[in-house]
Amino acid sequence: MGILGAARIAPMALVAPARDVPDVEIAAVAARDPGRAQAFARKHGIPGVASSYEELLADPSLDAIYNPLPNSLHAEWTLRALEAGKHVLCEKPFTANEEEARRVAAVAARVGLVVMEAFHWRYHPLAARMIAIARGGELGAVRRIETAMCIPLPLPGDIRYRLDLAGGATMDTGSYAVSILRHLAGAEPTVTRAEARLSSPGVDRWMEADLRFEDGRTGRITCSLWSSTLLRIRARVEGELGTMDVLNPVMPQLYHHLTVTTRSGKRCERVERVSTYTCQLRAFAGAVLRGDPIPTGPEDAVQNMRVIDSVYRAAGLPVRGAAA
Repeated sequence: MGILGAARIAPMALVAPARDVPDVEIAAVAARDPGRAQAFARKHGIPGVASSYEELLADPSLDAIYNPLPNSLHAEWTLRALEAGKHVLCEKPFTANEEEARRVAAVAARVGLVVMEAFHWRYHPLAARMIAIARGGELGAVRRIETAMCIPLPLPGDIRYRLDLAGGATMDTGSYAVSILRHLAGAEPTVTRAEARLSSPGVDRWMEADLRFEDGRTGRITCSLWSSTLLRIRARVEGELGTMDVLNPVMPQLYHHLTVTTRSGKRCERVERVSTYTCQLRAFAGAVLRGDPIPTGPEDAVQNMRVIDSVYRAAGLPVRGAAA
């Protein structure tokens, strides 16, 4: 694999997990600043440094590319990688908007290569357990699903706060909240209301959105990069027979807690605290090498971006990217 950009997330999301996934070797990196790429490669023991993104994609020794570039560049460089014959692990959000996501999905289908949106939470054993409980009948008919991902990131100059780079809380932490809600439901929602608080014109630092499913279930997502709720990473499923509450479904290797409450009592569960990123990389390798199915492929990514776009429209804010 090669890395497009010496991004801060790359060591945790790819370089370290690759040490535990024998199928994967991180072979090269490229950055806009060649000096930064050289320093990144030295620090992390990566043998190859390309002088440009284009040179990295042209390297015939690379099977796949990791794309952790700013949101506004995800579609462009994922498309370029696919056309260069590379499989792609693309950081969330998949693209800047639904239209871009559909273009990527169409090209991925045409060239027959793997594209995975890097929702690492979905590949952890906790995700499987959450979904099994939410859909398994123990809670009875599900009536409501709520998800939240609020973190403190008071860095106004950060790329997450830049509209020209497709930033905003809903694009960042909100993409997780949307993904978790959709996968717990096993269905696609429509957005009925959204309210935002802004850090600058058009850029949300906090967002709350209400959703509804065709069968009458309701949902809510709450996300922020900076708000009075400094830290909240949770999921809740309410059914006619009971509830499930999950603390930290996104990074359960740090700490997590799953509680099911029904008429028969209350129980707490924990699962293996393996790294979500290691689970994700194993799944990506399995998809590339053996054709294993993945739950966060292009079609799923299109649906996630559709909801995100709908949230922005409902809040009276512009959809991110060139198609806005």
